[in-house]
Amino acid sequence: MPSHTGTGHNGSMERLPDDLERIHILMVNAYLFGDPEAGTRDWVLIDAGLPYSASQIIHRAERRYGPGARPKAIILTHGHFDHVGALHELLRKWDVPVYAHEMELPYLTGRSDYPPPDPTVGGGLMARTAFIYPHHGIDLGSRVHALPADGSVPFMPGWRWIHTPGHSPGHVSFFRDADRVLIAGDAFITQNQESFWGVMTEHPKVHGPPKYFTIDWDAAADSVRRLAALDPSIAATGHGIAMGGSKLTEELIDLAEHFKREAVPSYGRYVNAPVFADEQGILAVPPAVPDPTLRVATFVALTAVATTAFLLIHRSRNRA
Repeated sequence: MPSHTGTGHNGSMERLPDDLERIHILMVNAYLFGDPEAGTRDWVLIDAGLPYSASQIIHRAERRYGPGARPKAIILTHGHFDHVGALHELLRKWDVPVYAHEMELPYLTGRSDYPPPDPTVGGGLMARTAFIYPHHGIDLGSRVHALPADGSVPFMPGWRWIHTPGHSPGHVSFFRDADRVLIAGDAFITQNQESFWGVMTEHPKVHGPPKYFTIDWDAAADSVRRLAALDPSIAATGHGIAMGGSKLTEELIDLAEHFKREAVPSYGRYVNAPVFADEQGILAVPPAVPDPTLRVATFVALTAVATTAFLLIHRSRNRA
């Protein structure tokens, strides 16, 4: 049965099963899977947070599983910087295998970089500053492995992985049929990730994947429809608090049925032309689009300069 694992904003409760715990790291989540009350030390870490968050993750793991606790593996929903940021430091301490979808391996073995994030999608400060977010691949060498082809998840009995691309080529979500618990990663999320205020308040609402990193909107829409069809009882996402019950059901169905209206930005580099990728990495990236915010800022700046020059000339003439 689900149990309360923390209080969300606006009275919402994070309700996760006893064997799943959220680690909230500034703007992103990682998860510990494995029930400490069951007397087992067979647990895994799902995603690896932001850079410099290794100590926080280790502390939470040892608080849950005991001093010196080490996972059986680290399982990744995808390899964006905010989901793998602490991996190198964690692996130096734990030396465990890492699993990801085969389409995500190029960005985890140094073969390819992700496409640049798109700051033109709008929605707030987090999107506006996306140009500074890292998009380079990392190299985990022989430590990283493809998830099993049969859909099982290593060291997570009863769970299956589901390929949910769109936000990244090899993005996956995890589902347990027995209780319909879903770990969605960034296929959809439960806070407004484009807005600084949305990130800070964590107001619980189902949203599409973070717009500034999503590179194939048709695939992202199909992924959300597949997850909605599972009718999850609880969704633990990469950003935002866990949601469940009728609120999750209604909002996820609404997102699936009206994805273009609810999730797809009206403007952006990848809106009308997706990125093409295969098992070797990125094949083709659409060209950057003009930044309308930059145009407005430039217009305002030029207008201010012209007005100042006019006033200075006018004042000079009056003095003469």
